[in-house]
Amino acid sequence: MYKIVKDKCSSCGLCADVCPVEAISQFGPYIIDSLVCIECGQCVHDCPSLAIEIVEEE
Repeated sequence: MYKIVKDKCSSCGLCADVCPVEAISQFGPYIIDSLVCIECGQCVHDCPSLAIEIVEEE
């Protein structure tokens, strides 16, 4: 599961733009919907702020 670290996020919106399944809200604050996310890693790869981390599911 992926999570956006709000303290690192610059709110550029690139993660939402590159998500192939639109799992990230288009307007801030950016949140990843874990029910929609396919964990492809595109957002992690493209985030210039390195604000997206992999976390274990609770």
